[in-house]
Amino acid sequence: MNETTSPLPHKMIGVAVIWNDKRQILIDRRRAEGLMGGLWEFPGGKVEPGESVEECIKREIYEELAIEIAVGEHLITIDHTYTQLRVTLTVHNCRYLSGVPQPIECEEIRWVSLDELEQFAFPEANTQIIAALRLTETRQNY
Repeated sequence: MNETTSPLPHKMIGVAVIWNDKRQILIDRRRAEGLMGGLWEFPGGKVEPGESVEECIKREIYEELAIEIAVGEHLITIDHTYTQLRVTLTVHNCRYLSGVPQPIECEEIRWVSLDELEQFAFPEANTQIIAALRLTETRQNY
């Protein structure tokens, strides 16, 4: 018997690693009732048709956190398959510019140091972002 399975939905996601002047990173906790609820993440969202990743990141951060950022250099692109969907995460380092971060689309937000990230539970794909941040930080210290 041949069962055909439909392909998993695929989402292109722009992700921001937002740094402040104290070298802290802004993370947010997903709403409990949603997909991967309660886990922490680097903020971002789905790239809309006709939108660049950089435009997506800037828009999503304003919509979700009510802050202005400068989108900087590309950090890493990750293709990851969860049981229910495939994601391509395009991650950029970003600089916090203005506004007071607000948890509009999430449970909670926090500024944390790179060393503190390991204290928070992240979705599986985000571990590669953290590894890339650590590698970049190690390079900058030499």
